[in-house]
This record gives sequence, structure tokens and C-alpha cells, in this order.
Amino acid sequence: MRVGILELLVDAPYRGWPEYLYATYFRRQFSSIMPQAVAVWCRQLGHDVTYATYCGLQDPLTLLPDDLDVVFVSAYTQVSALAYALAKIFRKRGTLTVLGGPHAKSFPVDALRFFDLVAGDCDAALIDDIVKRRFDPPALISSGRPLAELPSVEERMPEIAAATFVRGRPVATSVVPMLASVGCPYTCNFCVDWNSKYVPFPPERLANDLRYLSQHWPKMLIAFHDPNFGVRFDETMDAMECVPEGRRTGYIMESSLSILKQSRLSRLKSTNCVYCAPGVESWADYSNKSGAQGEYGEEKFERVVAHFDELGHYVAGLQANFLFGADSDKGGDPAALTKEFIRRLPLVWPTINIPTPFGGTPLHDAYVASGRILKALPFAFYYNPYLAITIKHYDPVDYYTHLIDMHEVIVSMDMLRRRLLFRSRVLVRFVHALRTLAARSELAEFRRLRALLLADPVFRAFHEGTRDDLPDYYHHRLDERLGRYAELFPRPERRPVLDGWPRVAAAANDAAMARGAKSTRIAT
Repeated sequence: MRVGILELLVDAPYRGWPEYLYATYFRRQFSSIMPQAVAVWCRQLGHDVTYATYCGLQDPLTLLPDDLDVVFVSAYTQVSALAYALAKIFRKRGTLTVLGGPHAKSFPVDALRFFDLVAGDCDAALIDDIVKRRFDPPALISSGRPLAELPSVEERMPEIAAATFVRGRPVATSVVPMLASVGCPYTCNFCVDWNSKYVPFPPERLANDLRYLSQHWPKMLIAFHDPNFGVRFDETMDAMECVPEGRRTGYIMESSLSILKQSRLSRLKSTNCVYCAPGVESWADYSNKSGAQGEYGEEKFERVVAHFDELGHYVAGLQANFLFGADSDKGGDPAALTKEFIRRLPLVWPTINIPTPFGGTPLHDAYVASGRILKALPFAFYYNPYLAITIKHYDPVDYYTHLIDMHEVIVSMDMLRRRLLFRSRVLVRFVHALRTLAARSELAEFRRLRALLLADPVFRAFHEGTRDDLPDYYHHRLDERLGRYAELFPRPERRPVLDGWPRVAAAANDAAMARGAKSTRIAT
């Protein structure tokens, strides 16, 4: 079989040299592990495999052959419109189309309008069932099992090179995506992993991958894609220390502050952690990940600032993840504290997320129950800088005003100067410069949206939840992003279906199972 695997990292080509640099050296490094694993599994099954990632540098259709038997598309929700358009083209060619990735997990029923199969939990057995056509489309399918095994880094190296190398060679920003665990022990209501059981992979598997990289690709960075890295901290560090000090590959990870206790920080440095992205979330007592349980406002602020300041002595690059607009946020204090955090800690890159109602999360269910989701908004706008909900304690103009104020501090020349002059690694300073350019584009869109809210009563009524027809602005914006693919996703098809995975148990008498499939058909 001729099999194609395409991961969509963006839905529009680059415009101008800042976006070109960002796509070439930064965005392409966000390639995921599962599409690479699917490529390896298909290759091991004896199929002719083409793997590619789309980061905005060329037409996505040129990345795969025309005569595929099966195409697997991995997509985030924000690139779902492009995924849908491409699926129509592949289906017209007679190719079996399969969607996986975050969007398939969040909004499978909507995706099934365009794809033959939409996959949830996935493993090698499910891939075998798909390629052998053991499912009759259209169908939602799942392995029905937690992920227990992945191909090694050595087995994935052709895909890693295709995704992250520039002109055939690794560059300073090239990363190797890895997993030390799946699932998360926390239950943050906005996170798609809120109810996924935390399962660490065997330490010897991690150790073998690290030894391979230290011997063959010592200058490449590792990016751990664990929802929460180091939950079993000592066990994970023991595995990483299998490589002698001085030969350890630098790594990037996302973890909670509550895990990164002072007594553990020296091991982060000794194992060569070069970038860490802890979640702060809200200055209210929103979650227990910050290590400041029971503390609010300025009390929590001072503890978190001190924690990051201490962490900065051991890790060269730091990112703080905030969520602004949670139901616990009100007034000007959350924005004011975030701005003060940015000014106090120039070494920390702040990421300010807008609450997004991804399907399968308690946050989504709560917004649906309270009627706060903007039901006409296409899924392609489920990301910063767009609002897919009504915010509980802010009207849309005030909300965007606070976002603008915070981002003006983030991208100011003073903050850029302080970051570039700070005694950090050259790579960290380079990434700060690229992210400043990207954040300035986002700030311009924040300002555009606020101006529309002030000038256009229809646009404002939509965002206040009193009108249900999608403003033309969003249609025009989507047309602009999709370019020649816009006609394949016409206006009548853009209203999303918000349903998630059917809440049914896997049926033992399912027709596909009866034909010998090792995986589960959830619904047709």
C-alpha cells in the first residue's frame, strides 16, 4: 500500500521574512511523535510510506504523492479547516482519509463530515486494522487501549530529520520529540489530559533513547512532549543520568511548579535541562500545579516569582504559562500582576492563553451547559487571539484591552533589550527574538479585534452572545488564511458540530471486531 502521513502545524503560508524565519527555525520544531510513530509502524508492516509536516513554507499538497491508498492527517483544532479541505481532495482521488491528533480527540463528530475515519486512542494494532481496511467508513475508531509502546528514537530518525532539519542538516533549533510518560495526575478543567491516567514508560526505554542521541546526535535538543514531565522525578532523573555528565543532550520540558521543588533543581542542571515551561495558570487559586495552594493574588505572586527566580539559577530558558479569563479572574488585578511578573523576570517568556472550550474537557461541558460557547464560530478560530466563549467577568472590549496591555509589555523594546542582554544561552536569546516577532503579530490582531468590537455593533453582539450569525470578518479571515483551499470549505459547512466522542462503551459485537479487527469501532 502507498501510505502518506501529513502533520499540519499551520493553516496558511508564511507572509514576509519574520514569518519565514519563525516557520523555518521555530514552528517546524513542533512536530508530534504520533505521526512519526504511524510512519514507522506502516513501514514495519511493509508499506511504501511518505511522511511530511506542513509549517507554511510550501503548498501542503506538494508534500505527498498523488496516488496514495491511505492518508493519515494529524491536525490541531486551529488547522482543522485546512485539514477538511485537503481531505476532500484526497477522497476525490480515491484515497482513504484518516484524521488523528488533537482535533480528532476534541471534535471527532465534526471531523467525520470530511474524513472517512477519525481515530482516538491509537497504537500499532489500530494502524494495521486501518491499512487492511477492517473498518467501513465513515466511523469513529479507537484502539480502546492506553498507549503502551512507541518506536524508538532511532526508528523514528528518518521522520525526525524530515520534520526538523533545515536543508538536510540539523540546526541549533532542531529538536527530537520524545515521551517519558503519557497522561497526567492533575485534573485541570481546560486540559484534554484531565482524565487520562498517568503512565510512565519503562526507564530503560528512555535510557536507550538518550544513549543513542548522545552517540549519534549530541548537538540536537530533546523536546519532551509529556503533559507533565517528571511526575516520578527521581526515577526519570535516574534514567537520564545513564549518560555520563558532559555527554548529556540538552532537553526542553513542561512541568508543574509543584514538581520542581528546590531540592530537585540541581538534578535538572546536571541532566542538562535547557528550557522549562511550568504552568502558573491564574493568580487565583485555580489549580494545584503552582505549588502555592491556598494562596491568592499578591501572596501567590510573590511565591511564584521567587520560585521562578530560583529556577533560573539552574535552567537557562524559562517559560511561564498563564490562563487569563478563567471564571476565577475578575477586575484589573490578574493583568496587573502578570505585567509585574513580566517586568520582574525578563529571563522568563510569558505565554498568556485564552480559555478555549476544547471538546472532551470539563471546561467545554461547563460552557455548553451555561450557553457560553459561540456556536457559529468555526473551529479554525479556537486559539489565540480569538475568543470562542463569553468571559464571565469581562465584556469583550475590556477583555481585549487587558490582553493588549499585557502583550504591549511582552513585546516592548525595553523587554526585548533586557532579554537579549541577559546572561543566557545564545539559542535562548535567538528564540526570544523570534517569539517577540510572533507576539507582535498577535498583538496587532488583538488591536484589530478590539477596534471591531468598538466600531461594529453586530460584531460586538456576536461576542456578547446575543447574536448567533457569524460576522463576515471571520469568513474573510478564514478565506485569507486558506487561500485557494477556501472554496473547499464553503460558508454553509463552517458552522461546527460541537459533539465529542460518543459516551458509549466499546461493543464486543461490533461488525469490524467480528471481521477480526483488533481495535474498536465507536460509531458510524
